[in-house]
Order: sequence, then structure tokens, then C-alpha cells
Amino acid sequence: MANSGVQSDARMQGPVQAKGGLPVLAASCLAIFWPGAFIFGFPGVMARHWQQVLQVDRAAVGGTLFFVLAAAGIAMFLTGRLMRTFGPARLTAFSGLLCGSSAVLVAYATDIHTVYLWAFLVGASSAFIYLPALTVVQAWFPHRRGLVSGLVNMVFALSAAVMTPLFGAGLEAFGYGATTIMTGVAALLFGLMAAPFMRLPGDDHGAPAATAKTAALPAVSLTTRQAIRTRNFWFLWLVWVLAGGAGIAMVTLSAHFGLSRGLPLAKAVLLLTAFNLTNGLGRLASGYLSDIFGRSRTICLAFVMAGTAYLLMPYLQGVAAWSCLAALVGFGFGTQFAVAAPLISECFGSRYFADIFGLLFTGYGFLAGVAGPWFTGLLLDLYPGNFQLVFVCLACFFFTSAVLILFTRPDPPNSA
Repeated sequence: MANSGVQSDARMQGPVQAKGGLPVLAASCLAIFWPGAFIFGFPGVMARHWQQVLQVDRAAVGGTLFFVLAAAGIAMFLTGRLMRTFGPARLTAFSGLLCGSSAVLVAYATDIHTVYLWAFLVGASSAFIYLPALTVVQAWFPHRRGLVSGLVNMVFALSAAVMTPLFGAGLEAFGYGATTIMTGVAALLFGLMAAPFMRLPGDDHGAPAATAKTAALPAVSLTTRQAIRTRNFWFLWLVWVLAGGAGIAMVTLSAHFGLSRGLPLAKAVLLLTAFNLTNGLGRLASGYLSDIFGRSRTICLAFVMAGTAYLLMPYLQGVAAWSCLAALVGFGFGTQFAVAAPLISECFGSRYFADIFGLLFTGYGFLAGVAGPWFTGLLLDLYPGNFQLVFVCLACFFFTSAVLILFTRPDPPNSA
């Protein structure tokens, strides 16, 4: 009877809690917009300027991705502990400050190392907002964790699509320095405006955070030390390495593959455009679907489609077919990010969610770049033009991850 009373109370509080969480959801999307725009859009627009002014080759500019991922991996690991000490609002403000000030710094870059420092700082800023945003929206919308996590992830991924043409227009109209400083100030203001709304339910007057209990969450949250002793933890960590590497590899492979098949550059980049569109838009869709069909099933299906797309890509012909297949890879990659957060909550509980998520993310931050872009680049150096071999390896990464995710299942509520 006691259990049914708790569940009934949670159902009655659900709509009220969700309504109160709408400003929190909007603030989370607002705060995460600029880190996503700078990571996914800014380097692509400014690459040629950096090459010309700093006298470096494209490979040197491409190194920014390494520093972004490394910083995100380090900061994501730290964010869980920092959030318990300082709270999501202060971390959000710090993220905005870091993102904005790093943009002002790179406006005066005189060498590529300053650009690398900017990449490291903006990568860290993304971690300092990503985890707080996912934590608070899941707490406010316990019955729609997949949907709201997908929405935050979609804004993060699609912000570059909004800002890339504006970065380019600003570069043409105002020049590099002015454009970078203006956007940096905007990032700072967005972060500071969003920070006061970034709170957990029950935090209005400094009270301990409280969330509605649902049957989907374990009755007892596992600590980080307990989590790393479970099969679920290591399966998820390997998925971040393998599926993360297979997904991010498309960023560097798509245009290269199109050019190798005789496409002009203008058409070859359509493969990357298709990947980015589904990587962003697909996050909302997969988050919503995971609320209906379950987290593991949704991720597994997305990985199987992405792996199959990699297998088919060398054998189909035409930019339309290749773009559709690249879009499936983008959907699989985006699904991993959109659905991972609610799945981790259901596997380990919500109390130490940020700590556990940060530790799991080290697999992506430190090893996905090696498993994906670096490994496939090595294969193409050893076997020039052999995309069949490369895509078979990446498909195996996705298929292995699909199997691992099927065996990643939340424990029954009474088992914790």
C-alpha cells in the first residue's frame, strides 16, 4: 500500500513538476547552444582564415578536434563532483564564462597553439553545461527523460547549423576579430542568463533536491565505486569507445569517400551535411522513441541501422544513396548521445548520475578518436582507397555495440 501511495503521489505531481520545469528546460537549451555552435561550426568556418594568417596546414587546424574531445573527457569526469559542491547554476555560469572568454582569446590568436588552447577551453565549457543540463531536465521531467534529454542534445548538435552561416556572414562583413568577440560576448550572456534557472526540484530555498520516484529508476542509487563493479558499466563504457568512434569517423571520412568516388567537392560535402542533420534532429526523435520502446531497444536498432549503412556504402552508387546511408550513421551516432543519459539513470539511479556519466564519457573523450578517425586514417594510409575494409571495421564496431547494449539492462528496483 505504501508503494502504491508513492506512485500515485508521483503521478499527481508529475504535470505540476513538468510545468515548473519548462523554464529549466528552456534555460538548459539556451546555455548549451553556444558551446555546440563553437565546437561544431566555428572551426569549419574559420579554418581557412587560420591557415592563411597563422601559416599552418589543414592537418594542424584539424588537430583542434583532439583538444576538444580531450578537454570534454577530462572536464566531464570532474563535473559530477563539482556539481555536488557548487550546484548546476554555478557550473552553468562558469561554462558561459569559459566559452565566452575563450572566444575573445582566440580572436587575438597569433599562433596555432592559441587556437588549440581555445579548443581545449571550449571543449571543457561544453562538459560543464552538458551534465548539469541533462541532470536538471531529467529531474524535472521524470516521465519524459528520453524526450527532454533528446531535446537538449538536439540543440547542442544543431546549433552549428544555425550559426555556421552567421559565422560566415560575420567574417565577411565585420572581419575575424570583431565576429569572434561579438559571438563570445553572446555566449557569455547566454550562460549568465540561463544560470539562475538551472536548479533541481526542491532547490527554491536551498532545500535538498527531490525528484518524483518512478518505477523505472532503481530504488537505491549506486555509488561510483559500486557502479564500476557492474557489467552494465563496462558494457556502456565499451559502447562509448566503439560506437562513438564509428560515429565520429564519418566526420572525417564522408567527404573523402565522396571525392574518391569522383564527386565534386560541392556534392561530396552533402554526405557530411546528411550526417549532421540526422545527428541533430534524430536525437529528439530517438529520445522520444526510447520513452515508448525502451532505451536498449532504441539504441540497439539505431546501431544496427548505422552498421548496415556502413556495409552498404561501398556497394551502392550515387550521391543520394550515399547521403541516405550517411544519414543513418548520423542517426545512430546521435541516438547514442540522446538516450545514454536516461539509460544511465535507469541502470545506476539518479543520485550519482553525474559522476557515473562523467566516468563513462572518458571512453568517448579519450579513446573514440583513436578507435574511429585515427584507426581508419591508418588503414587508408596502409591500403589507399580501400573503403570496403574501413567500412567493414566500423560496421563491426556498431554491431558489437548493439550486442553490448542489448545486455545492458537496468536492474529491477528491488535489486539495488
